[in-house]
Amino acid sequence: MKRRALVAGTAVAVLALTGCAAPRARRADTGSSHWSGRLSLSVDGNPPQSFAAVFELDGNPEQGELLLTTPLGNTLGALQWSPGTAVLREGTQRRRFASLAALTEAVTGAALPIDALFDWLQGRPADVPGWRAELSQVAQGRLQATRDAPLPTAQLRVVFERPSP
Repeated sequence: MKRRALVAGTAVAVLALTGCAAPRARRADTGSSHWSGRLSLSVDGNPPQSFAAVFELDGNPEQGELLLTTPLGNTLGALQWSPGTAVLREGTQRRRFASLAALTEAVTGAALPIDALFDWLQGRPADVPGWRAELSQVAQGRLQATRDAPLPTAQLRVVFERPSP
């Protein structure tokens, strides 16, 4: 019973966070993009896990950075990748990972398809084994994706600033 109350409280906190942080402005670079907003991830494991943050995503699927902060602006971590490299910067510490999927799993609790996220944020479908994205609200700055495999299932919700054309 206590565990269920804790899980319910965590879910309420994630939903509250998803509704209260303001997205930041966008800047465009040749061959790369900049997205910002809020994201939350719920993993239906044992025990269930949830993660929520304000984000800034720069670059492209091959090379980029995902900065995660709290709503108050404290840095949770900076994920950086390029061909053959995936690094997490936390303050002065740097941790290297075998892949971007391993890096995102270490930070959020689930391997996130960052390469597909660039397409999804633009409203373009991208096939990712085990994931399905709901793109009908992208024009309104909302994205939801569900991971059905491998188990446990996971829900990714992103509220973002829609870039100007």
